[in-house]
Amino acid sequence: MAMDIDFVEYRLRCQLRGHEDDVRGICVCENDGIATSSRDRTIRFWSLDKTNAAYTSSKILLGHTSFVGPLAWIPPNEQFPEGALISGGMDTLVLVWDLATGEKVQTLRGHKMQVTGVTLDGSDIVSSSMDCTLRRWKGEQQSEVWEAHKAPIQVVRSLHTGELITGSSDSTIKLWKGSTCTHTFSGHTDTVRGLAIMPDLGILSASHDASIRLWALTGEVLLEMVGHTAIVYSVDAHKSGFVVSGSEDGSAKIWKDGVCVQSIEHPGCVWDVKFLENGDIVTACSDGVARVWTVHPDKIAEASELEAYASLLSHYKGSRKRVGGLKLEELPGLEALQVPGTKDGQTIVVREGDNGVAYAWNMKEQKWDKIGEVVDGPDDGMKRTVLNGVQYDYVFDVDIGDGEPIRKLPYNRSDNVYDTADKWLLKENLPLSYRQQVVEFILQNSGQKDLMLDSSFRDPYTGSSAYVPGQPSKSAVSSKPTFKHIPKKGMLVFDAAQFDGILKKISEFNNTLRSNPDQQSLSISDTETTRLGAIAKILKDTSYYHSSKFSDEDIRLLLKLLKSWPVSMIFPVIDVLRMVILHPDGSTLVKRANDENDTFMELIKKVTSSPLPPNLLTSIRVVVNLFKNSGFHLWLQKHRVEIFDAFASCYSSSNKNVQVSYSTLVLNYAVLLIEKKDEEGQAHVLSAALEIAEGEALEVDAKYRALVAIGSLMLEGLVKKIALDFEVGSVAKLAKASKDSKVSEVAADIETLIKQT
Repeated sequence: MAMDIDFVEYRLRCQLRGHEDDVRGICVCENDGIATSSRDRTIRFWSLDKTNAAYTSSKILLGHTSFVGPLAWIPPNEQFPEGALISGGMDTLVLVWDLATGEKVQTLRGHKMQVTGVTLDGSDIVSSSMDCTLRRWKGEQQSEVWEAHKAPIQVVRSLHTGELITGSSDSTIKLWKGSTCTHTFSGHTDTVRGLAIMPDLGILSASHDASIRLWALTGEVLLEMVGHTAIVYSVDAHKSGFVVSGSEDGSAKIWKDGVCVQSIEHPGCVWDVKFLENGDIVTACSDGVARVWTVHPDKIAEASELEAYASLLSHYKGSRKRVGGLKLEELPGLEALQVPGTKDGQTIVVREGDNGVAYAWNMKEQKWDKIGEVVDGPDDGMKRTVLNGVQYDYVFDVDIGDGEPIRKLPYNRSDNVYDTADKWLLKENLPLSYRQQVVEFILQNSGQKDLMLDSSFRDPYTGSSAYVPGQPSKSAVSSKPTFKHIPKKGMLVFDAAQFDGILKKISEFNNTLRSNPDQQSLSISDTETTRLGAIAKILKDTSYYHSSKFSDEDIRLLLKLLKSWPVSMIFPVIDVLRMVILHPDGSTLVKRANDENDTFMELIKKVTSSPLPPNLLTSIRVVVNLFKNSGFHLWLQKHRVEIFDAFASCYSSSNKNVQVSYSTLVLNYAVLLIEKKDEEGQAHVLSAALEIAEGEALEVDAKYRALVAIGSLMLEGLVKKIALDFEVGSVAKLAKASKDSKVSEVAADIETLIKQT
C-alpha cells in the first residue's frame, strides 16, 4: 500500500477555548458550527463566522448535572428552524436543545446509568448506556427498551439503511434491525469504544485494544490500523477515504488505506475526533480545548499561535519527565531498597527527590550498592542531530540488507521506544514483525540496554506488558502489592446520638401540635411521652444491649409518629429509629414491622417527597444502620435501585453531613454487593461512587469513602473492567493530588490496581 503521494500534513487552524475541564464530545452541525460537550457539565456551540472562517462560542447550554458525553445533531426542521442538539450525560439523562434559543426543550428519563451514545434514527432518538440497554424515544416518551449487550454499551450509531450498530465492553459490535440483532462482529480483544461509518465500505471501530478496524457489513475485517499505544476512544471517516482516530496516548492519527500518514500530538488525551465537510479535523482534548486542524494553506493559524502550541506541547512532555523510560512520579521510593534483590547485579531505579537513582544488588554483602543518578537523554550542551529540519537526540543509520538503501531512524529519549519503532516501520513500509528487533536496536544504541522500560505500557499487538531484553523476570522482583485502604471489610454505622436533644425536640414539636387546633389530634399523651423517655433510656444503656428488651408498643409508637406527624417534624423520631436498629431486640422488632408493612420504603418516600436536610440526613443514616443486621441484607439488595433513586441528589447536597452519610451508604452497599457477588448491583454502586469522587466541592470524608468503595469494588468485585471504562484513572489522578493524606493514599491504591490490569 503506497503512501498518498500528495498527502499534505494537517496544521493547527484554530483553538476553541472556553470549557473549564476535558472536552469529551464533538458534533459537527453541518456548515453552521460545531458543538462540544465537556466534563464541566456544559455544552458549547461554536458558530462559524463566514467572513473570517473563525469559530466563536455563541451559546452555552446548561442543564446536565454531571459530565456530558455524546452529542448528535438534528438538522433544521419545522420544530427547530435552526436545528437542535441531543446530548447524553453521566447524570443518566438524554436532553434535547433548541439551538435557536439555547434552551433545553426535552428531558428523556429512563436510563439507570451513564448515557454513552445518542443518535437520530429517522425522527426517533436512540440512546445507549452503561446500563446495557438501548432505548428508543418518540418525543419525551420511551417507545422501546431492550438489553442489547450483556455488558455496558459504549456507543450507538444509525446507518442510512435504518439499521443501528452498537459497540460494547463485551468487545463486540452488533448490527440491529429494530430490536433484533442480525449480526455480531467479533475480533477486538477489548472494549469497543467508538464507531463510525466509512462511506460505501462499512463500519470503523475504535477499541481499548489500541487498534482500529474497518469491517464490511457482512462482518469481514477489511483493514486493521495499528499504531496507537493506548485506548482508542474515537474514530471518524471522510468521503476522501481518510480516517482519523483519537487516543489516550495523546495523539490524533490520520490514516489512509490502513497506514498512519500523520500523528498530531496533543497536550493530553484525545477523547473525540470529527471531520468537517471540507476535510478539516476537530479534536477534543483533556486539556479543555477543542482544536481545528486544516490542510488548506489559507486557513493555517498565525505563526505566533503555532509557536505557542509547540511550546505548550514541549512543556507538557517535560512535565511527564521520564527517567530511563520510567515516569519519575511512578518510580518507587527508598522503601523499595528494604526488599532484598534476587540475583547479583540486579538493578532497580528509585526516586530520590527530583531524580531517579540506580542501585545494584550486591549478593555477597546482601545490600544495594548505589550506582548513581539516571539521566534522561543528553543535556542541552550536547549537539542534537537534525533530520528533515527536526532536532532529535539520535538519528540512527539502519542497514536492512538485501541491497536496500540505508534508512534513517530518528529517536528522542523521552519517546516511548515501542511507539518510535512502530511509527518508523509504518513509515518505511516494513513488516511489523521487525518490531522487537528495532526496539532492541534503539535501546542498545541509545545506551539504555539495562534500564527498565515503562512497565505501564501495554503492547497493542499482544496486549501484554512489553518484553524487555536483559531484565530479570518481573515476578522475581515484585511482591504482591499491599494496599493501605482497600478492600473495606465490615459495615459502617452511625451510632452516636444526643438523646436529651432528641427528646427535647420531640417535646417542642409536640407542644406546637397541641397549641394548634387543627393538629391537636396528632399530639401524643403524657404517657406516650414517658414511653419515649423509656425507649431512650434503654438505648443509652449499651452495656445491657444483650439482655434489654423493647415492647411491641414501643415500636408501634415510633411508627405511628413517623406516619402521622407532619413531614417537617419527624426527623427526631427518625433519629430514635436509627438507634433502635442497632439494638439487637429493637432490630428484630423493627424487621418484623417492616416485613408486614414495608415501613422503610414508606418512610423513604415520605422524606424524599419534600426533601429537607434534617430528614434526608436521619433517614439515610437509618438505611446505613440497617446493614449492621444481616437480616436486612436481602431487603437492601432488593430495594437498591429505589433507595439510590430516592437519595440521588444527596451527593451534591450543600449539607456536609448529608454528603458523608450518602457516601457511607454507597460504601456499605459496595461491601454488601461484593459479598453477594451481585455484578449488576456493583456496577450501579460504582457509578454512584464515581459521581461522588468526581464531585467538586465535596467533603473530604465523603470523597474518601467513595474512593474506598471504588477501590474495593475493583479489587474484590466483578466490575474492574467497567471502572476502567468509566475512566477511573482520571478520577484517581485528581484525587491523588488532594491535600488530605487519606484521600491521596486511597487514590494511590486505585492507581496500583489500574497498573495491575
